[in-house]
Amino acid sequence: MEYSLAIIISLFVAAAGFGYALEALNLRHLRKKGANVPRGFEGHIDQAFLERSRDYTVEQTRFSIAESIAGNAITLVFVLLLLEPYDRWVASFGAGFVTSGLLFFVLILFAQTLIGAPWGLYRTFRIEKKYGFSQMTSRLWIADLAKALAISTAMTALLVSAGLWIVKASPGLWWFWVWCLFLGATVFMMYISPYVIEPLFNRFEEVDDPGLEEGIRSVMEKAGIRVRRVQKIDASRRTAHTNAYFTGIGKVKRIVLYDTLMEKLEGPEIISVLAHETGHWRGRHLLKTLLLIEAISLAALYLSYAAISSGLLERAFGFEGASFYAQAVMLGFLAPVAAFPLGPLLAWVSRRHEREADDYALRVSGDPGAVASALVKLTRDNLSNLYPHPLYAAFYYSHPPMAERVRRIRESEERGFRRI
Repeated sequence: MEYSLAIIISLFVAAAGFGYALEALNLRHLRKKGANVPRGFEGHIDQAFLERSRDYTVEQTRFSIAESIAGNAITLVFVLLLLEPYDRWVASFGAGFVTSGLLFFVLILFAQTLIGAPWGLYRTFRIEKKYGFSQMTSRLWIADLAKALAISTAMTALLVSAGLWIVKASPGLWWFWVWCLFLGATVFMMYISPYVIEPLFNRFEEVDDPGLEEGIRSVMEKAGIRVRRVQKIDASRRTAHTNAYFTGIGKVKRIVLYDTLMEKLEGPEIISVLAHETGHWRGRHLLKTLLLIEAISLAALYLSYAAISSGLLERAFGFEGASFYAQAVMLGFLAPVAAFPLGPLLAWVSRRHEREADDYALRVSGDPGAVASALVKLTRDNLSNLYPHPLYAAFYYSHPPMAERVRRIRESEERGFRRI
């Protein structure tokens, strides 16, 4: 038992250590290469930007490493020293299976929120404000935290209660029915969040630029999408970062623009950003990603069922008589190790989808200059790292590096491309 636990801990530490080594490698690569202006960025960025981007990346990375080390240390202490007494304490109340599990996981959620709050405070009010991104006030930050905790608690309570009821009602097949539950909840949240949850944090207004709205509708129509509404949200209350997205079921969509995006990009550039998002829809990237992740989730839930029912987890962690909830925490501890090889695969799939969406945006907009300039401005306004190490990007980047994306667009323009 002790030997098995030692192997598990070693793998956990090794996976975390490899991640930290990649972060250090990425920073060394940035210091070595980061003084050069990439092709396509000439005249838009200078040495001052490169230095500021480097400083932002370094500070963000160092902070993230410190946060991760602290989080991993707390996780190790909890799993190795506190999980068993915590499990016994919850059991001492003598509540039913579902009620005990609800108490078990909701208290963990509260503890995670409490532990994570100081890190969130520092990131928001020290790093993000230092580099001109955060527009947060302390009052707004506290309000957001309270709302997020209330929503998380309600969702956790519903999913945990339903999931544990399924486990009790179908002890031999719960892994499948719980997968169905989570799949249904995921799809439901994809559609309900923009209409129920996001308005709790942001105000939505109609875009009052007829020319921009007409251009957006024209591009969407080329893709076979009917736009119901074009709106903007007051993202600038919280951040200077930019974004845009569209939501909706089937071919009827609602376009949502950050007000920060509208301030920083010209009309054709905004349209090119939405053309990129249209490329994801046309390529069914969300569906493909969802199917891949759900297939992995189904396999993981079955393996979890096998590990719990066989008593393997109890023996491996040296915790005989562990509750179902405690064993779920053990599985959560193992998850980063088990998922480690999948990270580069999922990142590769995502980057492939992003390239396809860039190519589609180029064809449907017919304006490679706007597509490239939008990416350049997004890079400049977000202080993006233009020189990530290739190995780091392979593991962690869901999008191709910005310099690569702009270079591909310029090369496509030179070769010629087929407009839609």
